[in-house]
Amino acid sequence: LRGNVETRLRKLDEGQYDAIILASAGLIRLGLEDRITHRFDIEQFVPAVGQGIIGVECRADDTRSIELVRALNDTLAWQCCEAERAFAFRLQGSCQSPIAGHARIEDGQVQLRGVIGSPDGQEMYRGVHTGAVADVHSVGTALADRLLDAGGRALLEKLGVS
Repeated sequence: LRGNVETRLRKLDEGQYDAIILASAGLIRLGLEDRITHRFDIEQFVPAVGQGIIGVECRADDTRSIELVRALNDTLAWQCCEAERAFAFRLQGSCQSPIAGHARIEDGQVQLRGVIGSPDGQEMYRGVHTGAVADVHSVGTALADRLLDAGGRALLEKLGVS
């Protein structure tokens, strides 16, 4: 869809679409929470890897900047992002890859939910893997390997994205 949120909602209201999917966070920030008619459960709709994560970059040798941005770091979000990135890296994922991943930390464990799917949604490989927060990279890699072995490898090869 093209246009900002208001444009997209106007097109919906005009009947140009039967429905649209927008991020709840964005609608809430804009004071449009009343426009939310359904919220997808994470089991139904796994977001893109790293979705919602804000990154700040600085030079590796710029110790002053590193110290300043360190205060902005959310350790739990960073650990979740690292698990998701390990998953995507193992799948050789890019912005064009039909993959999704979402991690959360509960009770000292990281739980990663991942998907490899065909663009039309007819072929889907889903899974969940849980492990120690200290080992987020292994959690991501293990889930990727399991989905690849379940049929995801063949799908990605068929789509020419692996």
